[in-house]
Amino acid sequence: MPARELRITCVHQGYELYGSDRCFIETVRAMRALHPRAQIDVVLPQTGPIVAALQPYASHIVVEPLWILRRKNLARLATLGMMALPGAVLRALRRIRASDLVYINTSVVADYLLAARLCPGHSIVHVHEIAEGAVLAVLRGLIRWSGASVVFNSRATERAFAFPPCLLTRVVYNGIAGPAEPNPSTYDGTRPLRVLMLGRISRIKGQDVLIEAMASLPEATRRRIELRIVGNAFEDEARERALAARIAATSLSDHVSLRPFVTDPAALYRWADVVAMPSQQPESLGRVAIEAMSYGVPPLVTAIGGLPEVVEHGKTGWIVAPGGPEPLAETLAWIVADPESWREFGRAARTRYEALFSEQSAADGIASMVQATLSRAPAP
Repeated sequence: MPARELRITCVHQGYELYGSDRCFIETVRAMRALHPRAQIDVVLPQTGPIVAALQPYASHIVVEPLWILRRKNLARLATLGMMALPGAVLRALRRIRASDLVYINTSVVADYLLAARLCPGHSIVHVHEIAEGAVLAVLRGLIRWSGASVVFNSRATERAFAFPPCLLTRVVYNGIAGPAEPNPSTYDGTRPLRVLMLGRISRIKGQDVLIEAMASLPEATRRRIELRIVGNAFEDEARERALAARIAATSLSDHVSLRPFVTDPAALYRWADVVAMPSQQPESLGRVAIEAMSYGVPPLVTAIGGLPEVVEHGKTGWIVAPGGPEPLAETLAWIVADPESWREFGRAARTRYEALFSEQSAADGIASMVQATLSRAPAP
């Protein structure tokens, strides 16, 4: 008799096309390449831009409620949300029991992590976040309770959770499907330096700190920089308005532009000379920095979370201290003043991307964890 086709369920807490969403798409694509005949069901909390990107790889895309731990919703989850939790766990348990493998993207999908304990050996949780304090304690407890295999996206994430050796864990850097050819190095100081900041507008990402760094530069240096900040705040228009107001108040409107989120940032990476990630709270890895390196664009990042694992300071980009605008301002001024000193950074960045962060590298790591998990899972 022919072997039964594998059934895989992939669960994601988002529906847009930001970094974690793109990582999820790439993992589902890797699952499809690894098991071309498998039935792959994708579960999302609502429909959105991610659906079209998943359709070539998913057998079915299901939209249903998920019990997601979000900081802004914790009060509601702790009250009214508790009434929905038993039903959510039961729904998750039915899917886990019907699947050979369940891939849970991010550690905030609480209903699937709770249900995984009741059906051991079937689940993988992919941890993309570095939490702190009580949130870290809750997420750490959830994952340990689940008994799931754990994929960390960086050494920094692995250190933050500090699980005991009894759990099956592995660090797999996010893999990016980069362009066939990187950008040529064209900046020689005769035109404004093109700086790109791409990502969700939030206090974590540091758009406000980058604006203050620009504002602190001498006017002569400021005129030699063109900064594009691209992205939107998640359900927080007030933050976007505040950022625009600060740009106007610091007389930066001629040098800084705010642009809305785009589903395909390729043209932006082709435009940029430098990509900035001035994060002020830990990034678990730094997808934008990796994408920039795939285009041969050196990143300017802060020394926080997993970002120092991505960038080699003084070789593929720059790493500065977080906490204020001064280190960013000093580095931007130096970049503008001495383009010859970093002319080879883009080439080195592309080489590092190919060695550590290519799509194939990530696919190999995920495949290894899938096989290790399947080998210990009973048939559904």
